[in-house]
Amino acid sequence: MTSRPDDLAGLKAYIEREIATLRAEVRRGRQADDAEAAAPPAGPGPSRAAACPCGQGDGTTHSCADAGADHDKWRCLCAALPAVPLSAALLTPVRDGDGEVTDFTIRAGNHVRSAEWLSPPDHQVGQPFFAEARPGARSSGLLAALRQVLVTGRALNGLVVDYTEERYGRLRRVQLVHYAASCGDQVLTTWRPVRSQAELLTIDAQHLASMGWGRWDLLSGSVSWSEGLQRIFRTDPALPWSLLELCDALVAADVGPFGEFIASVLAGEEPAWTRIRFTVLGEVRTVDLLGRPVAGTDGRPWALQIVARDLTPQMRSRRRLVEKQRETEQLRQQAAAEQRVASALREALLPTYSEGLADLGLTAAAAYVPAEPEAAVGGDWFKCRPLARTGRSLVAIGDASGHGLQAVARMAQQRHAVAGLAQTGAAAGEVITWLNELVCADPAANTATVAVGHIGESRVLRWACAGHPAPLLLRGAHAFTLPVEHRGPLLGVLPGHAYPVADFPLEAGDVLLMYTDGVVERRGQDITQGIGELVTALTACAGMEPQWIIDRLRAEYVRGEHDDDACLLAVRVD
Repeated sequence: MTSRPDDLAGLKAYIEREIATLRAEVRRGRQADDAEAAAPPAGPGPSRAAACPCGQGDGTTHSCADAGADHDKWRCLCAALPAVPLSAALLTPVRDGDGEVTDFTIRAGNHVRSAEWLSPPDHQVGQPFFAEARPGARSSGLLAALRQVLVTGRALNGLVVDYTEERYGRLRRVQLVHYAASCGDQVLTTWRPVRSQAELLTIDAQHLASMGWGRWDLLSGSVSWSEGLQRIFRTDPALPWSLLELCDALVAADVGPFGEFIASVLAGEEPAWTRIRFTVLGEVRTVDLLGRPVAGTDGRPWALQIVARDLTPQMRSRRRLVEKQRETEQLRQQAAAEQRVASALREALLPTYSEGLADLGLTAAAAYVPAEPEAAVGGDWFKCRPLARTGRSLVAIGDASGHGLQAVARMAQQRHAVAGLAQTGAAAGEVITWLNELVCADPAANTATVAVGHIGESRVLRWACAGHPAPLLLRGAHAFTLPVEHRGPLLGVLPGHAYPVADFPLEAGDVLLMYTDGVVERRGQDITQGIGELVTALTACAGMEPQWIIDRLRAEYVRGEHDDDACLLAVRVD
């Protein structure tokens, strides 16, 4: 191929030119051979018989085509059935009141059994084919196929029927290959058993592997396709595509690669392989093609054989996978960006604790622990700082429901509100009461929990609680939960509710542990069990510094299975 056309018209012209050149060369060789032979006798040759409508011959091979005034072609055909080496029967359609074919009657048959347990067709003359003679074939698709033969006149070539029938009290099975052709208003059908398992596997392989093969005779123009190739290109079995028709289905961008493939096959390059896209019934199908030439003794390729494998389902799945991966990556980048922003906000909003606590005789440590290391932060928060000119320290912890930036925004609002209200000198109950009004008045806010307390010079914890887990106290070698009879409802539930305050005296060496519910909640477990486990873990920390206690409890949290973020705040009375 001196030039490889990239346009459809050029490709088709190239194929036509190659075929014309091949035929001309063959004709010249034939004329040279004929010149050495005696000249043919003068006179007109026999006229060519008209082509048979069934497409299986030119009319000269069918004795039934010699119609005459006193010639019964059906009787002639019936008489010829015993010479057919396969099981054969002439079928007459049985129609209902609407003219629909519901069965066929066996008009004539031969003596060949397709299986030892099946009756030969000549023993079933006069029987309905599907109702009596072959009842196991009614649901096989054979009836519909024979109807098509009768209606269209196109032959049926090689329909495999997995035939099952009960004979002599036993279920019998055989795989039969059926062929049929129309004869006027009747159907001549033959069938045989599958010759070998390899033949059946070949048929199945085309379906399972989405494969097929075809042969294009460049001299005669005849084309034969396997059932698998017909399935790939959705073609009529009787009308396989020529090479030019195959070109018409090409996606425009693949015209050039297909032209290179055809040129390689014609040049005898083996194996010639390519991946080409075709438009079939409005759908783009991706097909792998493997081709080789069929050459004569003179070395000229007179036919092309091509094996095709349909990759459309795999390519469709690959495209979906790429799209999903792209969507996943976009979501990952979006989540990472949100996490970076939220983490930066948290770092700015949640310092560990204030160094000014030491002047009040307190030592504190705190930690925020996400449920997943790479998850976006949520609404858990704490506050621990001395209050100016009051001689008291503020200890507070809370949980604004939700995750991500919205939860961080609500957390910041509530944390700053507590810090600001506490500066007024108000008691812990008043601080929570005002905070509840703030949350109730915000239509965009969700519920929240909070515990707020003050530790003064008298070493008394005066605290209030809105739906939050009660703090734990580690005294000596024992840990326990502070009484919670005064605990009020969640923030944002009851506007106007006044939250009471409770007092609890502290001693030197006491460690107060405040935490959010993520520390003690586990899926499928009662929260009281989680609180009990936390009390046990805190007891094991007797004598430790607050920072060591926080580090150990955080390690216990990470080892467990938790679905929520958590905050921990430990304050020791020195």
